[in-house]
Amino acid sequence: MIAVVDYGMGNLRSVAKAVEHVAPTGTEVRVTDDAQQILDADRVVFPGQGAAADCMAALNGRGLIAPLAEAARTRPFLGICMGMQVMLTHSEENNGVHLLNWFEGEVQRFPAMHDGNGLALKIPQMGWNGIRQAHPHPLWHGIADDARFYFVHSYYCRPSDTALVVGSTEYGMTYASALAQGSVFAIQAHPEKSAADGLTLLKNFTRWNGQAD
Repeated sequence: MIAVVDYGMGNLRSVAKAVEHVAPTGTEVRVTDDAQQILDADRVVFPGQGAAADCMAALNGRGLIAPLAEAARTRPFLGICMGMQVMLTHSEENNGVHLLNWFEGEVQRFPAMHDGNGLALKIPQMGWNGIRQAHPHPLWHGIADDARFYFVHSYYCRPSDTALVVGSTEYGMTYASALAQGSVFAIQAHPEKSAADGLTLLKNFTRWNGQAD
């Protein structure tokens, strides 16, 4: 069973439908906010969108902080968008928010930036952009380096340990767009909205054993 974590934020239906589409035959995909069901799952998908403060309040209110940490330690765990950002220590959003602190680092707002023609880059970044694969990972299998994924975000992750970065993206600057350690893989982009390459990443996750190689 694959649990898609429901904490009241994120496009859960599209994530669950995309995972169902690529999962092995007979796999149950369950959208749930029940801690025991999350801990009973073979794999966990942690999606999200919206504000960091609202995300942390929802996780605390539903008693999901400890169950998610246990799940991330013990089985394949995929964070998407806000589900990636909250894995870090602290966010500048909402005048400062303490996050899950699974990975030491900061979530910062994109500064004012310009493209090569001197035009101001829009914030949030919204649309297609490439991901440069910094390190091999099972979830990159079958996905070309610099493949384009769909992004919607105003804040980006700055992990203290750059060894965590398995993917980076250019948007007026180079930032970490995918992180991995142990059984955890996290991506800033939305694979459920990223056409064939996004579905390939989700398919790889549904078959991943949680090992880095």
